[in-house]
Amino acid sequence: MDFGAARARLVEYLSTKIGDEWVLTAMSRVPREFFVPLEEQNLAYEDRPLPIGLGQTISQPFIVALMTSALELTGQEKVLEVGTGSGYQAAILAELARLVITVERLPALAEAAKMTLDSLGYKNIRVCLAEPTLGWPAEAPYEAIIVTAAAPKVPDSLLSQLAVDGRLVIPVGSRYEQDLYKITKRIDENIVDNLGGCRFVSLIGEDAWDEEY
Repeated sequence: MDFGAARARLVEYLSTKIGDEWVLTAMSRVPREFFVPLEEQNLAYEDRPLPIGLGQTISQPFIVALMTSALELTGQEKVLEVGTGSGYQAAILAELARLVITVERLPALAEAAKMTLDSLGYKNIRVCLAEPTLGWPAEAPYEAIIVTAAAPKVPDSLLSQLAVDGRLVIPVGSRYEQDLYKITKRIDENIVDNLGGCRFVSLIGEDAWDEEY
């Protein structure tokens, strides 16, 4: 399979839905086939989520593009990603930001993602094993935070790690369907934008869901 040609076709398709050329260029540089299991590689450039093991998924490329664009990155930011998964979203972020700190609660996924990202030469990504508190408070504040799992509400613990004027993008709702929110932090009252419906795996931890079932 010609993965390069397939990637180009996917990016061309996404360009009809997402007008952010910088994000599209980043997605044209990141080989999604490296972030999916071997048996799924022929589907790497379909616009669909794919299983990556342990009940987790790699997000649909359109959703990756939408969430990344909503962060409004300029290249100077320190970004927090909650939910490393395969590492694909972290790679996209690393193309667009100064530093990416990504946290994952499942050790096997964190290790696999780190190996993949290292093999691709990314130097501005730090993969961390999640602690009970959501996010990574030790490195706060962040100019942007992206959450790749669904919470029952916007976690206060993540808002507290967001810099003023920073952007938090997170799916919020039930375990089965959610809305994608973009929250821009302000000193007085935060700005909340609803980017549309979505479906993500559950966010597990303090200030989110207690456990998977």
